[in-house]
Amino acid sequence: MAAVILAGGQGRRMGGADKGLIEYRGRPLVEWALATLAPQVDALMISANRNAGRYAAYGHRVLADTLPDFPGPLAGVLAALQAVEADWLVVVPCDTPHLPADLVIRLLGAAQLESVPLAVAEDGARVHHTCFIVRTDQRANLAAFLARGERAVRHWQAGLASTTVRFDPAGFANFNQPDDLQPG
Repeated sequence: MAAVILAGGQGRRMGGADKGLIEYRGRPLVEWALATLAPQVDALMISANRNAGRYAAYGHRVLADTLPDFPGPLAGVLAALQAVEADWLVVVPCDTPHLPADLVIRLLGAAQLESVPLAVAEDGARVHHTCFIVRTDQRANLAAFLARGERAVRHWQAGLASTTVRFDPAGFANFNQPDDLQPG
């Protein structure tokens, strides 16, 4: 079991800041995801297109997109799928610091129970398309999707047999703008 934390975006809504390195409650956002995922997987990677040295300092493999021009989260997923030998890849965004401690086991269990290559987190109100588990034999499918110029995570996922797993919405509060980081 492998996991990748997506931290390769341009952070446009955060004024261009590297979201994974933005502090939340005294720790960079990426540290929250690392702490939650580390006990749940065998290998962790960070998808990052800048500040590779800072991310590498966490002791995990850092992957840059293999496609040019920041084509979106799926480019980071593809780089991770191409880099792992595990059967399954868990994908999470760096800007979701309160991920469930049972995320991996529940996503994997649902995918295996339904015999599908993809399980996506949802909370009853919305699907969290960038928080999922995918069988790594889907790498060619994703490469072909991106080669067609497609970019939307939900559109790629719609082309795969899949299931969703319901979690408490609190686990998926994410931070897209500076005001999101303020105590509420």
